[in-house]
Amino acid sequence: IERDADRLVRFGGTAAYFYPTGIPLKEGQTLRNPEYAATLRDLAENRTVNFYGGQIARDIVHAVQTASGNPGVLAMRDMASYQVKERAPVCAGYREHEVCGMGPPSSGALTVGQILGMLDKYDLDALGPDNVQSWRLIADASRLAFADRGRYMADSDFVPVPVKGLIDPEYLALRAEALDGGLALESVMAGMPAFDHAMIWADDESLELPSTSHISIVDSYGNALSMTTTIENAFGSRLMVNGFLLNNELTDFSFRTHKDGVPIANAIAPGKRPRSSMAPTIVLKDGKPVLVVGSPGGSRIIGYVAKTIIAHLDWGMDAQQAVSLAHGVNRFGTFDLEAGSAMEALAPDLEALGYKVNMRDLNSGLHVIAIGDNLQGGADPRREGVALGE
Repeated sequence: IERDADRLVRFGGTAAYFYPTGIPLKEGQTLRNPEYAATLRDLAENRTVNFYGGQIARDIVHAVQTASGNPGVLAMRDMASYQVKERAPVCAGYREHEVCGMGPPSSGALTVGQILGMLDKYDLDALGPDNVQSWRLIADASRLAFADRGRYMADSDFVPVPVKGLIDPEYLALRAEALDGGLALESVMAGMPAFDHAMIWADDESLELPSTSHISIVDSYGNALSMTTTIENAFGSRLMVNGFLLNNELTDFSFRTHKDGVPIANAIAPGKRPRSSMAPTIVLKDGKPVLVVGSPGGSRIIGYVAKTIIAHLDWGMDAQQAVSLAHGVNRFGTFDLEAGSAMEALAPDLEALGYKVNMRDLNSGLHVIAIGDNLQGGADPRREGVALGE
């Protein structure tokens, strides 16, 4: 709240909530939000009638259209025409497991599935978590997957997405051949997955800012839930209506529609949902869940989740060990290593393999439940959160 003062104080309602006496709220203060309580009561009593077509919708539209500095064009017809969509999960094979998550417009499950699929033929168990070659394989599998992500993944209601082709084992085995060299890949390009549409797409240029939350739950009946939610960029748009903040998800789009005359799949369009990197994941074995995992973290979510699955399935770590394991994330060529962690010791070896290395905070928020004879929970020490249960 204190760091974001310049933006939070731009709007009266937001400033009054976070700066009730003119100074930022401090830890330990009691925060009351009767407007949000009224919103929740309305949802409980009237479901979404007022949220999309009544007073709450009118309040949202008014706040957007009258926002100081940069008013928006959101209209009541936009609220009324919105529909929740239930989509089929995307499942990719890894070892003897199925790794399942949310499909387009999220890129999470496809990209995690691609990373793991390319690594399937490599004995990461034998290499271990301290071997620089383990991290080279993970890093360059991630770079290859992100190249495909930038080219093909978007809202499948608006552009055809080669879902089956992107996680086809034969296609991933072909892509994985690039990993056999032992050194960092000099460059990566999107591949050519099997697809029954023209594949004339340019690479995406979206900003995709972080600020996301994740919870993992397994109940006493064996039901498993992995849920990721986001409003983008810490406090979303900073506009507050009826006790809640409005999101800032437009930054997940590419604001360029074409690049060198070639269309971009994730270009902004009316009614289109932006591509995200949310990767709520449930890992199955023999049709039963064995791992529930997910994280916040912008586009680095994908790397956090893939690493945690590898740590648990390949390196035998329990839920907490897998969550706490130091991060190394490579999306576009630069190898981000978690500052102050054991990964810093690998920096010279990674540089010798040809990587540009960057030490930085990698503020994941992984929450994991491993399901066996009992339940093991792991909560990320890097952020708030705790594992609770009986």
